[in-house]
Amino acid sequence: MSSKAVPAEPRRLYAIGDIHGHAELLERLIEKIDRDLSDVPGRDCLTVTVGDYIDRGPASRTVLDRLSGNPFPTNYIALRGNHEGMLERFLVEPASVSDWRLWGGLETLHSYGLDISGLMRGRGHEAAAEALRAAMPAAHADFLRNLKPSLTIGRYFLCHAGVRPGVPLDRQSDEDLLWIRKEFLDSRDDFGKIVVHGHTPSPEPELRPNRINVDTGVYLTGRLTCAVLDGERVRFLSATTEGSSGL
Repeated sequence: MSSKAVPAEPRRLYAIGDIHGHAELLERLIEKIDRDLSDVPGRDCLTVTVGDYIDRGPASRTVLDRLSGNPFPTNYIALRGNHEGMLERFLVEPASVSDWRLWGGLETLHSYGLDISGLMRGRGHEAAAEALRAAMPAAHADFLRNLKPSLTIGRYFLCHAGVRPGVPLDRQSDEDLLWIRKEFLDSRDDFGKIVVHGHTPSPEPELRPNRINVDTGVYLTGRLTCAVLDGERVRFLSATTEGSSGL
């Protein structure tokens, strides 16, 4: 995601929650990160997005345009979310759109300029999948194909949804990394690393002894959140529909 080598121990780690097609808020948060770097060289820092770039919001295509070219003033690594998994499944199994649409998939198709009227009546699955393949730029397909399921950086383990308690971090299944909720959220276990995740919306970022949740439900709250991790220090930046604000 960057032409430069990613530092094994970045001086500062930025972890951005679920974006869900909100390109304008992504731009505001990029500006916020840029200003936040005034006291540290950007080349020594890393930005990680924890997945769910598409669906529900109005501009999924624009979000992928920006992320596929690394818009951040730092090195950048993108992780896979369950919504990216649903898009990829649709391209292989077009009938799965009947499930994907319940999670905001039609908004993504519409952002690529596709006619979704047939899908809204339960028709045209194959044609819609073919149209999306034709409409999707190669850079988007490459970006999606290269998404990582998880990432370990220092004392942090980053993934989309969370981890299954009792399973070593290096043995977690992709299913759990993308979809798990209750078993992970209710656990007070020491996972060996602090898990930084999204997937489960919360009105405020959650800071727990064993996990940090950066999904503030942008499609519900109009708030996109980024955790700023400086060693053991944790703080948050956010961009809202009213403008950018720091917490």
